Amino acid sequence: MPSAADIIRDSVNEFSRLQNWMISAKANNDIETYNSMHDRYIELKVTLSSLGVNLTDIDKIKE
Repeated sequence: MPSAADIIRDSVNEFSRLQNWMISAKANNDIETYNSMHDRYIELKVTLSSLGVNLTDIDKIKE
């Protein structure tokens, strides 16, 4: 079973990658793709917040 540290590390990595993809999709006016990724973005924010991760510095989307 993964430890809390493993879950946090993996979630932060996924959160970072997802945000980069979202920024790219938005820059290319691919709103459909952006919107489809937005749900996962929210899920990761909730997960990371519940684990006590401060998102202030790592949240590039800031919604």
